[in-house]
Amino acid sequence: MGAAYFYHLTQAPLDTTLPRLLEKARGAGWAIAVRGVDPARMDWLDQRLWLLGDDSFLPHGVAGGPHDDLQPILLTTAQDAPNKATCIMTVDGAEVSAEEVTAAERVCILFDGHDPEAVQHARGQWKALTDAGCAAQYWSEETGVWQKKAESGGS
Repeated sequence: MGAAYFYHLTQAPLDTTLPRLLEKARGAGWAIAVRGVDPARMDWLDQRLWLLGDDSFLPHGVAGGPHDDLQPILLTTAQDAPNKATCIMTVDGAEVSAEEVTAAERVCILFDGHDPEAVQHARGQWKALTDAGCAAQYWSEETGVWQKKAESGGS
């Protein structure tokens, strides 16, 4: 049974934080789906992932290609992940269900701490997932380093 990890981005932007989390997830051997809500934003992330990373290559693809099922990291706006992702990372308010959290190794919900709507949406996601019995952790980087600020054990 997985857990939802909420990442409140206040210091580093998404295109800095996401590659670091992807590298850690890949290090754990997980196939990853990065789920967003806007195809143009997924294309932007695709370009950023080719340019960024901690001096390492992040093999990935954008959903809709001929080899989606083989991608270790798949950028998508769809609920399903042809790459059989065991880790789901959501950006820009993309939805994730309690069933997905339970089935995954980990779900990471990244949200912009400078956007009041994104913060409110993440609070709603936290409540919905924890009310459904999912384990969850809230991580903040307000001091410049990531710190776990809250945890719900789930049922």
